Amino acid sequence: MTTPEDSSLRKTPDQLRSHRWFGPDDLRSFGHRSRVKQMGFAAEDYENKPIIGILNTWNDLNTCHTHFRDRANEIKRGVWQQGGFPVEIPVMSLSEPFMKPTTMFYRSLLAMEAEETIRCYPLDGVVLMGGCDKTTPALIMGATELDVPAIYFPAGPMLKGNYKGITLGSGSDSWKYWDERRAGNLTKKEWFGVEDSIARSPGHCMTMGTASTMTAVAETLGLTLPGASSIPAVHSEHARMATRTGRRIVDMVWHDIKPSSILSQPAFENAITADMAIGGSTNAIVHILAMAHRAGVDLTLDHFDAISRKTPFIANIRPSGKYLMEDFYDAGGLRAVLKNIASLLHLDAPTVNGHTLGQNIESAETFDTDIVRPLNNPLSPEGGTFVLRGNLAPDGCVIKVIAAEKHLLQHTGPAIVFKDYNDLAARIDDPDLPVTPESVIVLQNAGPLGAPGMPEWGMLPIPKKILEQGHRDMVRISDARMSGTSYGSCILHVSPESWVGGPLALVQTGDTITLDAPNRSLQLNVSDVELAQRKTNWSPPNPRFTRGYGKLFSEQTTQAHLGCDFKLLHRGESSGEAEIH
Repeated sequence: MTTPEDSSLRKTPDQLRSHRWFGPDDLRSFGHRSRVKQMGFAAEDYENKPIIGILNTWNDLNTCHTHFRDRANEIKRGVWQQGGFPVEIPVMSLSEPFMKPTTMFYRSLLAMEAEETIRCYPLDGVVLMGGCDKTTPALIMGATELDVPAIYFPAGPMLKGNYKGITLGSGSDSWKYWDERRAGNLTKKEWFGVEDSIARSPGHCMTMGTASTMTAVAETLGLTLPGASSIPAVHSEHARMATRTGRRIVDMVWHDIKPSSILSQPAFENAITADMAIGGSTNAIVHILAMAHRAGVDLTLDHFDAISRKTPFIANIRPSGKYLMEDFYDAGGLRAVLKNIASLLHLDAPTVNGHTLGQNIESAETFDTDIVRPLNNPLSPEGGTFVLRGNLAPDGCVIKVIAAEKHLLQHTGPAIVFKDYNDLAARIDDPDLPVTPESVIVLQNAGPLGAPGMPEWGMLPIPKKILEQGHRDMVRISDARMSGTSYGSCILHVSPESWVGGPLALVQTGDTITLDAPNRSLQLNVSDVELAQRKTNWSPPNPRFTRGYGKLFSEQTTQAHLGCDFKLLHRGESSGEAEIH
C-alpha cells in the first residue's frame, strides 16, 4: 500500500479517471467542460484536479442524518483545501425509523445505486456519507465493486436521552418501557414523556445498535480516519473530522489508495474481532458477510464463531452494558477498545490514512476503565454473539448471549408457533394462549424472502400475561433479525428460512426445542422420520411479487448465512471499472 510520503508513486493529472471526461480535445469533452462552466466554475477550479464525489444519504425522513447537509459542506471545504474539486451527489437514504417493510429490503438497491453512480460519473474518488444502519454496508458494498479511492464518513451517534433524571438509550429503552406499559406499570403520560425525551439531537442510535456497530466495523476495516466512528454527531470534532476526511480523499486519489488496497481477509477478521469486543449488533454478521463477499474475501459463519470464542466483550455499552455512546467517546472510544485487544488483531492491516491499524491505535488511551474494560476485567470472556447449529438451523443462526438472561441460555421448552407476523400480532396477548414462562415462542416466515427483507421482528414480544407475572425474557426463535438496540434470549437468522422450506417451517406448537448456547446448539426434539413426513406435506407459499423490484429481490436474495445479498452482484471474473460509453 502506498503512503502520503510515496511521492514517486503519485499519479499525474492525465492519469486521473476524470481526465477521460475533461481532458481530450474532442466534442464530447467540450460538452463536459462547457457544462461545468455553466454552473459558474472556471477551468482553474477543476482542471487537472481530482474530482471527488460526495455520496450523501441525507433526506428529510432520515433523522439520523439531519446534520449531513452541513457535514457535506465541511467535507467540500476539506476537498477544496487539498486541491480537489468536490461534487455532492445524493443517493438513496435508508431510514431505519420510517421505511417499510424494512431497510434491509433496500440495502442491495442502495449498493447498486452507489456502484452505478460512481461508475457513470467522472469521479476520481468518493466520500461515502452514512451511518443509519444499512447505509454503511450498502455504500461500502457499492464502492468496493468500482474500486475507486473511497473513504467512509460516519454520521455519529446522537446525544443521550433524559427523562426526569433517568438516562434513556434509543431503542433499548423503547422496548423496556413499552413492556412496562403493556404490563400496566407505566401511565400514558409517562410513556409520552419518554417519547419526548429519548431522541434529542441529530445522529444515529446512541446505544451499541447496528448503526454504532457498523460504523465501528468500517473504522476497524480501515475505511475511515482514526477515531471517526465514535464522535457524537453534534460535537464540533465531528465537523472537523468531516473536513479532514475531505482533505484525505484528495491525497488518496493521487496515491491510488482503493478499497482493494484495504479490504483483505485480515481486515475482515479485525472487523469481526472488534464487533465481538464491543458487543455489537447481530445484524453485523449479515452485513460483514455481504461486504466481504463483494471484496472477494471468503468468510463464513464459522469465522464469526471461532473469533467469538477467543474475544472478550469489553465495551460496557447498552443494550448489553450500562453506558451510551457519548460516554464511550469520552472514555476513549473505539481506538481505546482496539488498543486493549491489540493482541487479537492483525496490526499490520493498512488503512485509508496510509498507516497501519497498529500505528493508528498506538497512542490511544482509556479514560474510564468501567466503560472500556481491560482484557483482564471483561464483561464476558467470550464475544457478544454466538453462532448456533442443529437440526433446526442446519446453516446456522445467531444469539446475542450478552443481552440474554443467563438462566435461559440452556433451556428446553414447548414451542408456541406463529405462522407469520400478522398471526403473532393477533394472538400474542390472547388470554387463552397456552403459554408459560418455559414456552419457546417461534415466528415463521419472517426471513429474507418470507417477510420480505428479514425485518427486525426477532425481539418477539413477551405475551402480556407473562409480563404481568413479572417475567421479562423468554426464549424466542425466528428467521428474522432484531434491532441492535434490542435485548433478550432471541435466536435469529435461522437458516434456511421457513419460506423456502427450512426446518423452521416444520415446527408445530407443542414440539419441544432445546437451546444450549454454551455448546452452540439449537435442536428441535422431533425425529428425522417425522420431520421428513412433515416436509413431504409442506407446500411452498405463493410468490409475493410478480413484477418490479420486489420480484428482483425475491429471485436474487441469498439466505442469511450468505449475507442476504443479490446473487447477480456477487463478484464474477471481472467487475468494477467497466465504463459505459
